[in-house]
Amino acid sequence: MSTANEHFWQCYQQTQFLLTQPFSPSLSFAIITAHNPKGQHLSPSQNRLLDKQLQRHIQRLQYPYRALIGASSDRGHMEKSWAVSIDKAAAVDLGKVFNQNAIYFVDKDELQLVPCLAAYDEVTLGKFSARVCLVSELPDISR
Repeated sequence: MSTANEHFWQCYQQTQFLLTQPFSPSLSFAIITAHNPKGQHLSPSQNRLLDKQLQRHIQRLQYPYRALIGASSDRGHMEKSWAVSIDKAAAVDLGKVFNQNAIYFVDKDELQLVPCLAAYDEVTLGKFSARVCLVSELPDISR
């Protein structure tokens, strides 16, 4: 793996999640984004377009879903994401469709970083609830 990919993989392990309401700790769901495929930084308009495509894809599959933001701890980097009630294998497949290095999977409040395109092993990151920051509304990251 390249140094850049190693950097991304380490950053993914530090992600926090901005939500407007908490999830039940008994739920299982995936967190998937379409932003910055293969770790390539895209413009806000390109990321918005990919996000809309992902949302339409999820709607066609008829899975329950909810918007959230994946963010670095300093909030210097944020990506619109979707919490989707989907099994892990289907979530990885969806991540691959949108050229994502990885997705997150939450099972009974345990957060896992799961590779899609990245050649890494799955990593258990601890309690999802410990990574959650509740906000009154999701920040506008379209600029």
